[in-house]
Amino acid sequence: MSGRGLILGIESSCDETAAAIVERGARTLSSVVASQIPTHAPYGGVVPELASREHLRAIVPVVRGALAQANLTLADLDAIAVTSGPGLAGALLVGITYAKALAFAQGLPLIAVNHLEGHIHAVLLNERECAAAHALQTRLLQESQPESALALVVSGGHTHLYLARPAHGSWTYALIGRTVDDAAGEAYDKVAKLLGLGYPGGPWIDSLARFGNPHAVPFSFAQIKTKAHLAGKTPRTKAAKTAPIAALDPRFLFSFSGIKTAVLRYVELHNLREEAAERARLVLAHPTVPQSREDALALCPPSTLDLIASFQHAVVGDLMKKTFAAAESLGAARILVTGGVAANRELRTRFTAEAQRRGLRIAFPTMALSTDNAAMIAAAAWPRLQAGEFAPADLTADPSLALGSAR
Repeated sequence: MSGRGLILGIESSCDETAAAIVERGARTLSSVVASQIPTHAPYGGVVPELASREHLRAIVPVVRGALAQANLTLADLDAIAVTSGPGLAGALLVGITYAKALAFAQGLPLIAVNHLEGHIHAVLLNERECAAAHALQTRLLQESQPESALALVVSGGHTHLYLARPAHGSWTYALIGRTVDDAAGEAYDKVAKLLGLGYPGGPWIDSLARFGNPHAVPFSFAQIKTKAHLAGKTPRTKAAKTAPIAALDPRFLFSFSGIKTAVLRYVELHNLREEAAERARLVLAHPTVPQSREDALALCPPSTLDLIASFQHAVVGDLMKKTFAAAESLGAARILVTGGVAANRELRTRFTAEAQRRGLRIAFPTMALSTDNAAMIAAAAWPRLQAGEFAPADLTADPSLALGSAR
């Protein structure tokens, strides 16, 4: 052990095998990510069995790569951190099993990290690194106090709003809002697949939306109401265990299954099935996201570009509406936006403009830290290492692991 606060983070919750070494939660020494996009692209989504198999193949070289990139050995580490949930059970188990074996062999403490907390710390890690780069004295960074923030975690599997608060060197999280069905990123992937675009759908839709009219198709979101027949119980959704819905303010609940269905109905009404099928064949042969209007028009007619632009405009608008409403309700002066969808250009532009209009501070992770990575896991583990909060010997995967409690 080095005493430098060196933590090896391991992330394998979905379709990226990642390892990173972060010093004291504030300095990334290495970050290696093995993507599985080519494996899952032909299916238009993640196949859990294939994801687990690819993690098994990648976990050893990825960890070795992170150590080599940092010019360190296992003997230099002070702790090992691993994502314990939420995520795909088989995928999580690969990372957890390997992390437990390494920790046992090296006599190092093992720290379990919630994937959602990791995404929040991706922003905090980026802020710390920027502060360190610009600080005139190390003491100024050490004495700066973290602030509470409203965090929007928006990705392919999650759309959650948390009030993140520093507490005695660590952090606490209160759930403010969440999706009751599909996550925003999941809606992106499903709409992209429906339109014959590539996987993952977010980059495709974000790139093509620039060339369409965002007001051409009037998508809207209905107000989410409490289901009387549930008598206050949590609806049976795939994320139902993540947090209770009945205890949350309906103003801060999201639902993206409706707009996904609306796009499906639009495609059927305008006879776009054959066009989408032909586009899917073209994309499979040349899986490159269009970067120019000419390339976009060669792939999609103007009407389809308008549909894509309108879909994205509506989704980003709904995320904005509920996030800023929650910030106003809580009196939050600071917003963190993180997760894979936080890499979306329109989302960053519109959120930033609205935050400036309201006089609020807003922060995003870097593009590399937006998608799944292990640096965020190692950063989130630092307060736990300081507090001596280590994982038990029987740690296992929890696919529906919750973060915080309803406020």
